[in-house]
Amino acid sequence: MGEKTVEYARLAAAAVADKKAKDIVMLDIRGLSVIADYFVLCSGNSTTQVQAIAKAVKEKMGQKGITVKGMEGYDEAKWVLIDCGDVVVHVFREEEREFYNLDRIWSDAHELSIV
Repeated sequence: MGEKTVEYARLAAAAVADKKAKDIVMLDIRGLSVIADYFVLCSGNSTTQVQAIAKAVKEKMGQKGITVKGMEGYDEAKWVLIDCGDVVVHVFREEEREFYNLDRIWSDAHELSIV
């Protein structure tokens, strides 16, 4: 499942890139957490862009038969969490990304290349 899971994370990263997300980071959190194997973090300029990015992830994952187990924060669109099982995508407005600073919190994780 490991190689397939990293491909799911790359698929999510491609979906956010298609919507012009900024500061896209893919973290390998295996061994650091039981929550998931990979996090994809990105930022949008506005609530509208955050929603567009989140919607694109859900659609792209669905097209590949990957179940999105849940999506939280879509209506407020300040921080949208998309649960794809072993891959969790975090789409932030820039202000919330700076405030919550998951990049620092998960700094022990290995950052992976998007491509």
